[in-house]
Amino acid sequence: MTTPTAPTEPAPPAALLAWKAYKSILAHVQSGLALTDVTQPMWWTLNHVSKAPTGLTRTEVRSRLKVYDMDPDLMLHAVDSLLHRGWLAAEGDVVVLTDAGREGMERVRETMAGVRAALHAGISDEEYGVAVAVLQRLIANAGGGA
Repeated sequence: MTTPTAPTEPAPPAALLAWKAYKSILAHVQSGLALTDVTQPMWWTLNHVSKAPTGLTRTEVRSRLKVYDMDPDLMLHAVDSLLHRGWLAAEGDVVVLTDAGREGMERVRETMAGVRAALHAGISDEEYGVAVAVLQRLIANAGGGA
């Protein structure tokens, strides 16, 4: 791991850096997803539904995606878009991944691997782990949940 040198000027506030990181990373990820004609809520929905052996209800999708702190209706719009696209199918109250959805996910997954590699360029796994741990500690120290 590379040890940073002592700054010659005071370090910027952690909140400012976290906010800039959030905005930059989100924009980078969303740009990558746009290349595949998939939104972030659609991608999250696909990932959660694909891991549920018997599918998920709309309520379960919305509940699982609550952690992303987005308007819950966006998640339901994502379900509707994926149903319309044929990547999900409705079986009663449950949505399940279709073969077309699995193929689409694979294409998106390949794109997202490149997006992740670009974000992590020059950052070792150890450095990434330390950065995540520090952010989690800052969140906990501020009284939030990580």
